[in-house]
Amino acid sequence: MAKGKKSVFFCQNCGHEESKWLGQCPACKEWNTFVEEKVSGVTKGSTVKTARESQVVSLSEVSADDHTRMTTGIRELDRVLGGGIVPGSLVLVGGDPGIGKSTLLLQVCQNLSREKKLLYISGEESLAQIKLRANRMGEFHENLKLLCETNLETIRTVIENQHPELVIIDSIQTMYSEEVSSAPGSVSQVRESTNVFMQLAKGLGISIFIVGHVTKEGTVAGPRVLEHMVDTVLYFEGDRHASYRILRGVKNRFGSTNEIGVFEMRQNGLVEVENPSEYMLSGKPENASGSVVACSMEGTRPILIEIQALVCQSNFGLPRRTAAGTDYNRVNLLMAVLEKRIGLPLSNYDAYVNIAGGIKMNEPAIDLGIIMALVSSYKNRPIDEKMIVFGEVGLSGEVRAVNMPEQRVAEAKKLGFETCIIPEVSKDMVKGIKGIKVIGVKTINDAMNLL
Repeated sequence: MAKGKKSVFFCQNCGHEESKWLGQCPACKEWNTFVEEKVSGVTKGSTVKTARESQVVSLSEVSADDHTRMTTGIRELDRVLGGGIVPGSLVLVGGDPGIGKSTLLLQVCQNLSREKKLLYISGEESLAQIKLRANRMGEFHENLKLLCETNLETIRTVIENQHPELVIIDSIQTMYSEEVSSAPGSVSQVRESTNVFMQLAKGLGISIFIVGHVTKEGTVAGPRVLEHMVDTVLYFEGDRHASYRILRGVKNRFGSTNEIGVFEMRQNGLVEVENPSEYMLSGKPENASGSVVACSMEGTRPILIEIQALVCQSNFGLPRRTAAGTDYNRVNLLMAVLEKRIGLPLSNYDAYVNIAGGIKMNEPAIDLGIIMALVSSYKNRPIDEKMIVFGEVGLSGEVRAVNMPEQRVAEAKKLGFETCIIPEVSKDMVKGIKGIKVIGVKTINDAMNLL
């Protein structure tokens, strides 16, 4: 036998490695995803010449404060990043095709090019295509340099010679190294390319943004190790045919992963939505049963959403249950609580639950809103338009406390709501907020009596 393996088999879906071909991947359970790829020996040039020699320092000598961050000029993006771009960081931006990844990063270049030296490397678009997109956004400074290239060795040489402060790679699946025999976009190529960019970012102190394609499940295509290598992973969410977009951080070594940024896609690019609650509640129907406003927290930001429910008599023995924007199993659980604890005969009714606007929310604090919307539709009684509800519901029918009730009530007051139904245990925490009526409920029976 040879000393080393000449080839190995990689799962194209998750990047799992095996020494032989398998029909089903043992890691992600997908079928027929293994491909054979040759293993190269020692990759030349895998190390990058660092701008400074490696040296040992004590922790007290290292200076790292928020002043070292680069602000992008886009407050929603800065919030998700944790306050701005950290020098030497490697950021992965994923999302569906056409969702706005390249547009957002080109807008970042537009804002930073006045003061910073930037390099935009595209492996998917020509220079003319980038120029056409840039013309819709406005003027760009000469500090922004463009490069259309997919060869990893050429890109590395250009970055070392130009030494920009920020590099955009669009996208990682188009980059290839001549020392790796597999095709661009394969597991080996993506891993090698990301490793090179990571060493460039850390060795030269350059911030690098990488655009990544996503699979049909919504995760970044390529090996799972890709997300482990980078410092920050951002996902663009939303329907490409809808106008709004949500930028969510799922990994961040320099900040919280609970923050989100809300954008609206317009002809001249992505525009920040500073008040998402008002945006989500626009067009709410008047005096309609099955409609209630609830409050969900995304990081430190309260977002008011409209929960709609439609309960109607089932014509078949098996009733239909549909949930859009929230967890389907959670809706079934809450309907079982209603049937057991209140006695509503929902087993003979179809139920459809929807969060208006297409936004997805899974926070337990919207449980009480879902229950009140279901009961309102079942009894055909509209809920007061100036009322907002939030609270987690347990299997015994109790209404449990949620985090940050003060921010939720303050947001409701700011948008003109007059009554707020909250868990009884959270009532003491919102005593300081005046100008809005706060009603505490212990069980869902107490909430139903308010309908």
